[in-house]
Amino acid sequence: MIAKNLKQFARRCGADLVGIADVRLFHGIETEPNNLLAGFSRAVSIAVRLADGVIDPIVDRPTPLYQQHYQKVNALLDDIALRVSQRLQDSGGKALPIPASHVVNKDRWMSYISHKAVALAAGLGWQGKSLLLVSREYGPRVRLVTVLTDVPLDPDAPVRNLCGKCSSCFEACPVQAIKNVPTKYHYADRNEALHFDRCAAHVSMVNTKLPFIESPICGVCIKACPWGQRSGRSRRAKSSRR
Repeated sequence: MIAKNLKQFARRCGADLVGIADVRLFHGIETEPNNLLAGFSRAVSIAVRLADGVIDPIVDRPTPLYQQHYQKVNALLDDIALRVSQRLQDSGGKALPIPASHVVNKDRWMSYISHKAVALAAGLGWQGKSLLLVSREYGPRVRLVTVLTDVPLDPDAPVRNLCGKCSSCFEACPVQAIKNVPTKYHYADRNEALHFDRCAAHVSMVNTKLPFIESPICGVCIKACPWGQRSGRSRRAKSSRR
């Protein structure tokens, strides 16, 4: 199967960004189970962008609209991953879709795999100071899902980090969880970039105390990133000229 054809198929299913990662680039990261990557040589990273109209009104906490949008986008991602997996299996390969958002270790806030680490290896964007994936096209205004496969698809290359001296997410964080520490490719540990306990405590509080918020979400650093704001303005400007 040609990677280009698979990417086109994923986009027809609703994906906005698609990349192929060589599993060796993130081999050794924590997974559940520990041998999750065994037998797989490639990972398909898929992103669906979040609606600017949902993200822009966020000030210092998530909104009920963001909560609903978050759930709907995760459901769409899972559907795309399922269909991409079926496509890979139809070609004679093995495929494993990983749920878009599912915490399997609540003490460590870990899922089956870090979708952000996969997306980073697949060249969808770079790792921002907030630990979020930041894409050229949509900034951090994306949700991610992963499909592992043994089909020998041509992998994409990681991209250069373009955060530079920007400190917008650092300044916006309501609990000062972001340390404003730059990285060239990725952080050795999430605590290198974040006071992770502060971030976890905040989203837990949001999840339990704010009405209509059913997921551990925040959205403030997503809204604050200039890459997401810039890309939104660019898309609207292009639309107005048509």
